[in-house]
Amino acid sequence: MNEQQLIELINELVKQPHESEWVEFKLNFHSPEEIGERLSALSNGACIHNQSFGYLVFGVEDQTHIIKGTTFKAKSHKKGGEDLEHWLTTRLNPKIDFSVYEFDYIKTHHISIYVISAAKNQPVEFQHQSYIRIGSITRKLNEFPEKQAKIWKKDMVPFEKEIAMDHLSAADITKYLSTETYFDLMKLPYPSTQQGVIDKFIEDGLVLKNKGYAITKLGALLFAKQLKDFESVARKSIRVIVYKGKNKVETEREQIGGRGYAIGFEGLVVWINSQLPANEEIGKALRKESRMYPEVAIRELVANALVHQGLDEKGFPMIEIFSDRIEISNPGTPLVTPDRFIDAYVSRNERLADIMRRMGFCEEKGSGLDKVIFNIELYQLPPLNIVVAESRTRITMYSYKALLNLDRKEKVRACYQHACLKYVSNEKMTNQSLRERFKIADQNSAMASRIIKDSLEEGVIKKDDPESKSRKYPSYLPVWA
Repeated sequence: MNEQQLIELINELVKQPHESEWVEFKLNFHSPEEIGERLSALSNGACIHNQSFGYLVFGVEDQTHIIKGTTFKAKSHKKGGEDLEHWLTTRLNPKIDFSVYEFDYIKTHHISIYVISAAKNQPVEFQHQSYIRIGSITRKLNEFPEKQAKIWKKDMVPFEKEIAMDHLSAADITKYLSTETYFDLMKLPYPSTQQGVIDKFIEDGLVLKNKGYAITKLGALLFAKQLKDFESVARKSIRVIVYKGKNKVETEREQIGGRGYAIGFEGLVVWINSQLPANEEIGKALRKESRMYPEVAIRELVANALVHQGLDEKGFPMIEIFSDRIEISNPGTPLVTPDRFIDAYVSRNERLADIMRRMGFCEEKGSGLDKVIFNIELYQLPPLNIVVAESRTRITMYSYKALLNLDRKEKVRACYQHACLKYVSNEKMTNQSLRERFKIADQNSAMASRIIKDSLEEGVIKKDDPESKSRKYPSYLPVWA
């Protein structure tokens, strides 16, 4: 929100006859814990009362609603040595999205305001306890089971269907969204009338017809000319950070996506590839390649990060480039175990995934990970490393390393991913296929046998025919096959 929008919001909130379960006014700060409890209570209250957001406003007297200003600086306040905003985020469960703003209502009246998304599917807890406001008092939610039940029973509106901007005219749709991009990428002729354009956007859930028109979060996320025009999705802008060396000590450059995913995707992939270091050595198959990583793998992994992110989770998709690796991460934990990414496909954002697939940004079926692993093997790169931690999913692709420089875990992971790739290709892994993956000479087949033995011991692969006593040309499957 810009300053004028924030002033208008405050003017609307102070018109409320009194504080409510989703609006609270305070003059000054008391404690971080009090704010955490209020965020929980206001999020839960907003859900019960069908409000998209709850509001905690500092600088307004609670009884009179007179705007007096506050000394509290919400954006810069710290708890210990930690930013208060981050401290609060890590203690809320689930990690709801909330925004913090500071501005001067008038020169002498400073305002701090928390805008909190309504709870979805379950009550929001702060430090393992959920709260609710009863009148102007904050109480523990479990003391009011009927209110608690309303949150659990609430039909959840998917993020993609939520409204990003309302009360719009037909002309506003083309003002805020790049409708031309939609028709170009869908390979459809552009309609001869404005209504024809809007009808197609309504059909795909990008726009809704109310008294006027409304742009959904899906429409904004994909086709916004400027994501900053849509406060509720602006935080989902993609970040690309290039570091100097192998750690985060020194940042060389950073890019933040300002447009909708569909508009900016191709340019994003081109920019990422332009930042990647060149190869010094890449193995026998591709000595002439100048880039360290296959572009098709970058493209698939970036598309997956966008499609499979937790849209309701706080955070944004991020690509971090180091001298020896590239890390692509997104908010949210996956719906399937990382070991099954290659063969299982469950998307938490079906509408987003459907449109991204139809526009050619990601695979029609599956996660595209088979294509990624195929190209990683072609480039003789170490295996992917997939880590889920702190409500984020991170996939790391490493630069070239000789087989002798891979540790045991990396060799086992590479063997498992090779077995998965063969399985989804309707083939089976053998000693020979693994030798080809690592470019091991035939006379050194014992090296491949050792990797297979270690992988069997780790329980990530199994023999195709465990009853067979023949040791000649055995084949192997992923353990889950």
